[in-house]
Amino acid sequence: MADSFATRARLDVGGKSFSYCSLPRLGERFDLARLPYSMKILLENLLRHEDGVSVLPAHIEAVAGWDPKAEPDTEIAFMPARVLLQDFTGVPCVVDLAAMRDAVAKLGGKPSQINPQIPSELVIDHSVQVDVFGRPDAVDINSRIEFKRNQERYSFLRWGQKAFEDFKVVPPSTGIVHQVNLEHLARVVMAREVDGELMAFPDTVFGTDSHTTMINGIGVLGWGVGGIEAEAAMLGQPSSMLIPQVVGFRLTGKLPEGATGTDLVLTVTQMLRALGVVGKFVEFFGDGLQHLSLADRATIANMAPEYGATCGIFPVDAEAIRYLRLSGRDEAQIALVEAYAKAQGLWHEPDSPHAQYSATLELDLADVKPSLAGPKRPQDRVLLEKMGDNFRTHVQPLIANRAPRNGEAARMDAEGGSQPQAERLAAKPVSMIRLEDREHPLADGSVVIAAITSCTNTSNPAVMLGAGLLARNAAARGLKAAPWVKTSLAPGSLVVTDYLQKAGVLQDLEKLGFFLVGYGCTTCIGNSGPLPQAVSQGIAENDLAVAAVLSGNRNFEGRVHPEVKMNYLASPPLVVAFAIAGTVDIDLTTQPLGKDRDGKDVYLRDIWPSNKEIGDLIAATVGPEMFAQNYADVFKGDARWAQIDSPEGESYAWDEASTYIKNPPYFEGMTMEVGRIEDLRGARVLGLFGDSITTDHISPAGNIKKDSPAGRFLQSRGVQPADFNSYGSRRGNDDVMVRGTFANIRIKNLMLGGEEGGNTLFHGSGPNAGSKMSIYDAAMEYKAQGTPLVVFAGKEYGTGSSRDWAAKGTLLLGVKAVVAESFERIHRSNLVGMGVLPLQFKDGENARTLGLDGSETIDISGLQDGDSRTATVVARKADGSETRFDVRVLLLTPKEVEYFRNGGILHYVLRQLAAKKA
Repeated sequence: MADSFATRARLDVGGKSFSYCSLPRLGERFDLARLPYSMKILLENLLRHEDGVSVLPAHIEAVAGWDPKAEPDTEIAFMPARVLLQDFTGVPCVVDLAAMRDAVAKLGGKPSQINPQIPSELVIDHSVQVDVFGRPDAVDINSRIEFKRNQERYSFLRWGQKAFEDFKVVPPSTGIVHQVNLEHLARVVMAREVDGELMAFPDTVFGTDSHTTMINGIGVLGWGVGGIEAEAAMLGQPSSMLIPQVVGFRLTGKLPEGATGTDLVLTVTQMLRALGVVGKFVEFFGDGLQHLSLADRATIANMAPEYGATCGIFPVDAEAIRYLRLSGRDEAQIALVEAYAKAQGLWHEPDSPHAQYSATLELDLADVKPSLAGPKRPQDRVLLEKMGDNFRTHVQPLIANRAPRNGEAARMDAEGGSQPQAERLAAKPVSMIRLEDREHPLADGSVVIAAITSCTNTSNPAVMLGAGLLARNAAARGLKAAPWVKTSLAPGSLVVTDYLQKAGVLQDLEKLGFFLVGYGCTTCIGNSGPLPQAVSQGIAENDLAVAAVLSGNRNFEGRVHPEVKMNYLASPPLVVAFAIAGTVDIDLTTQPLGKDRDGKDVYLRDIWPSNKEIGDLIAATVGPEMFAQNYADVFKGDARWAQIDSPEGESYAWDEASTYIKNPPYFEGMTMEVGRIEDLRGARVLGLFGDSITTDHISPAGNIKKDSPAGRFLQSRGVQPADFNSYGSRRGNDDVMVRGTFANIRIKNLMLGGEEGGNTLFHGSGPNAGSKMSIYDAAMEYKAQGTPLVVFAGKEYGTGSSRDWAAKGTLLLGVKAVVAESFERIHRSNLVGMGVLPLQFKDGENARTLGLDGSETIDISGLQDGDSRTATVVARKADGSETRFDVRVLLLTPKEVEYFRNGGILHYVLRQLAAKKA
């Protein structure tokens, strides 16, 4: 480790002496006081990893002399202190590592070379589904179903836990990955032996889930990356990044009565989306910090992907120390965190001078009002008082496109015309459904899912206990959830259940139907489970636009449930309120939730708990003993986990019959020879998409339809539809996942006029020319004919989860390039990492303005082996006419060009390791 700036110093804490890279010593040569907190973390990272190869003195000088107004143009190498995985993204990571052990051996290396070089932890939290709800044994039944469904996956992860060093697995039924990270795994300051001496340095983390940023709430710099980038970090490869701009967000004042941390984060998300912070760091400062609990800070940090930032970080201060103590951390570790932060100039006091920022926003917390977000994007905030208006505005196009019902088609045929749109918009179909031996009306706007779920809010005692108190008050008035609402409670950790029980509000939530269903992401990632049959039939009968209300961070189309078209994010107390109301077509600030036992109207204001009530309950119930008890043996798991058989050995014994775990084809035929980045000739368009295509659209995580390519494949392997599980659970099998790519039921391919579903027009040769078929089937026809493929898209391509299968599946379909107006940061990186070329239209241009319809043959030239920043696209129609336009080549750093020449980041790492032949 080089030390060109002589920053090596020692810190003595609690009888131990730590080596560290002193920022104050570097500050003798540079003005570091003006640097944002996050930039100081990057600077320390460079000082510690200076090696004369990946990190040079010039890189350190560039960050130390950071210009807040400069456009990012300087590449640096960042190396996280640890990696955090969840099982949906973690299973394919471990599959890849297992495959790399086989591949490196074939290239002349040793399997043991493929091993995590930094602490790597996986939390199993994405596999539980809400199959059973509304009953005391729901959590036990759902857990038993989970273990049965995921036996192969869990056996594989147990093998990985034994086979790889520095790799730990937190078993199922423990909690949500980000909350477990916040409550237990995060160190804030690491202490690790480096080159024979004990060294202290900031805890930094790469996570294979977008919401890794939740840990920013306690001062830990980290963000979501794709699985392939995480794997590279696990194997000791630094991540290339451009020195970012940092947006400062000043918070002042204090939240008013009735406003929650959820309302605050939805407000912050809307403001930052409007500003535009994609690819930037966001840092919170100001007097308002002292009035925000650590849980509220974590709530805001959690949703950084929703406002588009790389991170949304808070500094280390007295509140962070208080939380570390509350969550049962070791006193020696707490002392190290405080001493290190103060020694490095990373400690924040209310009167600390703020840093210089690239731009600044400001929010008075007193202006925050009760809000939701939806019906399909988390940044689309709607005031509680405007919910009815919002619903009616967004439901109109759904009604206008609704198929005729109940004999209307025959009547219109007889009359020789179609029903006037105004008449259709005025119609309010109601399906009468039978539940609890009674008939109930189901209509547009009916809430059919009310879920207290997701890491965003279930880490926050204020909103969880607030929901419990609201439920208590509602139950006391005789209110219940509407019978057609599927209610669920999925706490972020075992600790939450403990304090809900200690507060006596768990039973109050149960009185309204909110029984514990499991510990995991559940509804927020599409693991909402089936709706009651009567509800499903009622929806289908009149093609109803029903709603879900969930305390999550994601509400993209087709994500929560395939039968639910409108999804709103809300605080846990509002989830309970809308479950009672049973509809989103309501203004809960002026209209009653329902009637009490005496027939009197009950309004939300009548049962909403005060901030003091909530605060007093937190103080009386949440303590360090709960954390210490629940995390005492967190990696051991329960009896079910212990009973799972798993193979032995440093190489995995692949089972060819498995539909869950399969050796992927990425390294087939791989040699040590590095290729060139060649121009593309004669490509066809696989898909032509509009704006805001999410990774859920590209690679869904939820339901596998019986008649989809993936469904047909599973049935051909003897798997019955009842045992399909989800796309997310089968990410260890490329045969399933490639068939699920672009298979979201809500994706709209403009080649088919915007029709929903994963289909396309096949423009190749042969008997199927001009036919409509599934995107997978078309891709296989093109592959058989040796035809490369491209995808065209609009703005914000690849937003949403850091889903590496959105890139892997794209590659395996034969797509060589994606041309879009703009890309989400993580997905662009994932495409590069898998060897798919991201290209960007010039400003003001897109497929529509250029007159492209997807029938064209595409040539892409001028790539110059990755040395060119622009390329030329020529699109030729069947009549011989051409459209020529330039695009930007989004290989942003020399390292990315090197990865791409190797065919992807994993191929690069393999060749590097095999060359050592250690």
